[in-house]
This record gives sequence, structure tokens and C-alpha cells, in this order.
Amino acid sequence: MLTRRLAVLLLGLALTPLSATAQDKPKGKTVRLLTVGNSFSQNATKYLDRIVEADGNVIVHHRCVIGGSGPDQHLAKVAAHEKDAKDKTGLYDSGKSLAQELAAEKWDVITIQQASVRSHDAATYRPGMKALYDYIKKHAPASEVVIHQTWAYRVDDPRFQKPSDKAGEPKTQKAMYDGLSDAYRTIAKEIGVRRIPVGDAFYAADTDPKWEYKPDPKFDTKSAVPPALPDQKYSLHVGWRWATTNGKPALQMDGHHASPAGEYLGGLVFYEFLYGRTAVGNTFRPPGVDADYARFLQETAHKAVERTK
Repeated sequence: MLTRRLAVLLLGLALTPLSATAQDKPKGKTVRLLTVGNSFSQNATKYLDRIVEADGNVIVHHRCVIGGSGPDQHLAKVAAHEKDAKDKTGLYDSGKSLAQELAAEKWDVITIQQASVRSHDAATYRPGMKALYDYIKKHAPASEVVIHQTWAYRVDDPRFQKPSDKAGEPKTQKAMYDGLSDAYRTIAKEIGVRRIPVGDAFYAADTDPKWEYKPDPKFDTKSAVPPALPDQKYSLHVGWRWATTNGKPALQMDGHHASPAGEYLGGLVFYEFLYGRTAVGNTFRPPGVDADYARFLQETAHKAVERTK
């Protein structure tokens, strides 16, 4: 009896197409991404690979980074390499020029962006952004070039606590967001490219009645002793932190760069934009981001991307 059952089982397996199991599972999508940016592009894609993998997809991602840069700094690197191929200032940390990085892979999407400090002023994007776009398309004509919209600084960033008298300098988080939002939309339209709305998602989360970050009124930065820090719940930015300066602990504010929550939000926006699949329900979330807050960030990313369609 056992032998007969085994024979029937083996016969059934022989008649079953080998591809049946594979056909039952949806195939994952692969995206090849090159980000030409600065620390903000690093922030926004820190968790991207984990988000992608959690949804059964694949990403090939490489970064061309210049700290604090916009298009002009990347173009200066291009010029340095074209003048002297041996000049290290024309190379990225990989030891390659931008032209070599563009040729290294068949990139599906290549992102460009403005430096955050200048992001509110559309005039600073010209003519560099278009020139960088043209250079990339020359060396990677089959790739889609898109613009990565960065985010406004935290509401209590020093930029807003002691506003500059310089004309056009944003004096509040809202003013910075309004400026960069208009600038990115304007430049994206001028060049004819799509926009990854990370900045829109940040501002939506930062101004949500339930989940917005609020400065801690009880914390006195002048009398603080390490390791004491203010309540920074729901902050999308690094904020207050202790660092060592000249061998002594010093309280420092970083209202520019993204916290783990902000990095997660940026990754969710990138994921939705690149893969065309909702981030809502994604099973990955970074340490320190609770389930309810993660769900809110997923929904915020989804709404931001939907509004750009």
C-alpha cells in the first residue's frame, strides 16, 4: 500500500509543471537607482532597501554624494574631471567620475536635487539644474531623470529662531516649505521631469494635528546636563543631541537632517514613487518607530505621492 501511494505521489509530481510554484507568487520588481545629491539624498534612502525587500522587490542603488551640494557642485566635479582625469576633485568616493558612474549600470531612475539651504529660492537652481540634467541625459539617455524634493528644517531650527535680515530668507518652517515647494515644482516643470515629493510628505507630517512635533517648553538648553534631552517625540529631524567638542560634552541642534522617523518617511515616498505600489502596510519599520506612528507615516507618504500624479 505504501509503495503504491508513493508511486502515485511521484507520478503527480512528474505531471506538475516545474513553474507552478513560481507562477503562484507574484514576481518582484527590480529598480536600478542612482542618486546624485548630498546628505539629504542619503537620509531619504537610508531605509529604502529594507522597505523594498519587505514588499518582495529588488533595488540596485548607488549614491554620488557631495556634502551640502546642489547641481553646481556636481557640475564643478564634472569640469574638474574633464580638465584633468587624474584630478581627484573630479571623482566621487568610489574613485569614479560622474560620467563613469552613469555608465556603470543601466539606471532606471537618476535623481538630482538642490542644496537644502538654497532650496527656497528658484533662482539658485538656474542654470545648474538644467545643465546637470542635460549632462546626465547625454551619458545615460535611456534613464529617467527626476528631481528629489527636499524638506524644510524643523520648526525650532536656529534658522528660524534668529531669522536673517537677508531678503527672501525664510523666517519660519512654513515660509521655507512654501518657497521650496514652489521652487521644486517650477524647476521640475521647466525641465520636464517628475518630482519625488519627500518635502511635501515631511510638511504634511510636521503639521498634522495629532502627530506633529512640538518643542518641549520645559527643557532649558542653557542649564542642561548630559545626557538630558528634551522630549522630541514625533520629530522627523535629528534635533537636539549631545556631542563632544574640544573634549567636552556640548548640546547641539541639528534641525536639518532626518531622524530615523524622517529617514523612514523619505524611504516610503521613494518606494511608492519608484515602484508604483502602496507603502501602506509595509512590514518594515525602523527601531524606535512604533506601529501606529509607522502606519501614519506610510499613509502620509502614500497621500503625498498620489497628489503628484
